[in-house]
Amino acid sequence: MDLFALPPVAAVLGGAYHALMGLSHLLEPALGAGAAAAAVVAVTLVVRAALVPVGLSQARAERTRMRLAPRIAELQRRHRKDPEALQRATMQLYADEGTTPLAGCLPMLLQAPVVGVIYAVFVHAEIAGGANALLGHTLFGVPLGTSLVGALSAGVPPVATAVVLGVLVLAIALVGELTRRATLPGGPLAVPTPSAAPQGYPGIQGVLGALQFATAVVACFVPLAAGLYLLVTVTWTLVQRILLRRRFPLGTEGGVRPSIP
Repeated sequence: MDLFALPPVAAVLGGAYHALMGLSHLLEPALGAGAAAAAVVAVTLVVRAALVPVGLSQARAERTRMRLAPRIAELQRRHRKDPEALQRATMQLYADEGTTPLAGCLPMLLQAPVVGVIYAVFVHAEIAGGANALLGHTLFGVPLGTSLVGALSAGVPPVATAVVLGVLVLAIALVGELTRRATLPGGPLAVPTPSAAPQGYPGIQGVLGALQFATAVVACFVPLAAGLYLLVTVTWTLVQRILLRRRFPLGTEGGVRPSIP
């Protein structure tokens, strides 16, 4: 079952599509054939800007988790034989701090529908009962509905198609590599290693680093319009995370209390 076929969701998707096409028509006198691609970038920037408060909430929640981590570890040590007492003590700790264990998850859940609808506009061949005209527009002569895998499966793609789509995928991979390096020890997004890191922790970190390139893999399969969206959003995410980490550095809010009286 296609979730986007449900009437309420389809109506939202249609509204987003028409807004995007309207912006494309406004930009066309100035940008010509690249107006639709510019509209994709502009809409993505507007959506991400609107979600900045969500990013702020996530940054605060991340700092709170790091600040409470030593105290939670102490609770786990103290109540390791009594799971119910551990749960009660943990919930009381969060209540005393005015937060919840889900504080970092809720912002992500709130932004998922918004991002999902915008992304769906770029991958659906039909919207609002008609063909998705957005995918018929071009960027440097390449239709926005063209995917790298689709072009390669049809034979040897034109040079322009291979170059545009290849550069796009490489650009997304580059942002992934920059993100991976930023999370390494000493990087602007590095997270302090737990004092009692579980066995296999380095391996977990390696897997998380590899996941930074998952978006580049996805970009090989989705239309060029969706690829533009992905490039803008991963770049925005990296820059926003670095800026927010500077604004909310980990482990400095109110100090770290290593034990619980």
